[in-house]
Amino acid sequence: MSIKKNAAKCGRCNEVIESKHRHDFVTCSCGGLSVDGGHAYIKRSICVDAGYTYEELSEEDPEENKEC
Repeated sequence: MSIKKNAAKCGRCNEVIESKHRHDFVTCSCGGLSVDGGHAYIKRSICVDAGYTYEELSEEDPEENKEC
């Protein structure tokens, strides 16, 4: 599968953040959610102990096969 969009919406500040490049670590304005990985991988960092939540907005292309 190939990642078309790597994004999430913070459940506290409602900001939508998107990682566009492999090591593009992006954090929302309240600091509760970060996304990383761009189109290479999907990684989330969230303060679950503080009760933060997020909505996953990433999109993948299931038709694209990356195997050789």
